[in-house]
Amino acid sequence: MKMAIGMFGDIPDARQSAYRSRRRNMKHIQRPAVIRAAGNPPKQIEEFVGRVNSKTEAVSIARMTSPPGWIEPGQTPEFDEYTIVLRGTLRVTLKDKELDVSAGQAIIMEAGEWVRYSTPGPDGAEYIAVCVPAFSPGAVQRDE
Repeated sequence: MKMAIGMFGDIPDARQSAYRSRRRNMKHIQRPAVIRAAGNPPKQIEEFVGRVNSKTEAVSIARMTSPPGWIEPGQTPEFDEYTIVLRGTLRVTLKDKELDVSAGQAIIMEAGEWVRYSTPGPDGAEYIAVCVPAFSPGAVQRDE
């Protein structure tokens, strides 16, 4: 197998070709789409990747900024959600327990599990949420 040196180092030609092919299909996200959020007081959702901003259905990636005292309705989403807290504390309430997730920590919620998120602390929270498949209002199944 022929090897090339340079930008790709010692990557075999076949892998270089696949890399170049994927690069042509990349999307550069210039800015997030700001989406109206559920809950009171409202939080800010900045979707970088997902159904709204990039027309991506497989995954959504958003930065959430929740004010102090924010609480959203309970939900039973049809997607897995991976959350990394960047600042403050995010309270995660399940049917049988409650957990505070602080800056530098993460939580994984599996599809089909009832959950309610809130930020009861004085500083609110900022966090990244990744949903697989991508978040959609119909798939979140919020409590009435």
